[in-house]
Amino acid sequence: MNNVKWTLLIYAILAAASIVGIGIAISEKSFIGALGCIAAVIIIMGLGFKTKRKMRENGEL
Repeated sequence: MNNVKWTLLIYAILAAASIVGIGIAISEKSFIGALGCIAAVIIIMGLGFKTKRKMRENGEL
């Protein structure tokens, strides 16, 4: 664990922020905000897994 994979770290932080956004939207009773955050989590996680797969195929992991 000598090298930090900055792109994967950024994806993880964005996904965590989106999950927090879901909680905030629920507490504010914002149905649209919650749906938007759920969509953001799905998209960000998908991009993160896709990036990780490409890095693994290229031997960067």
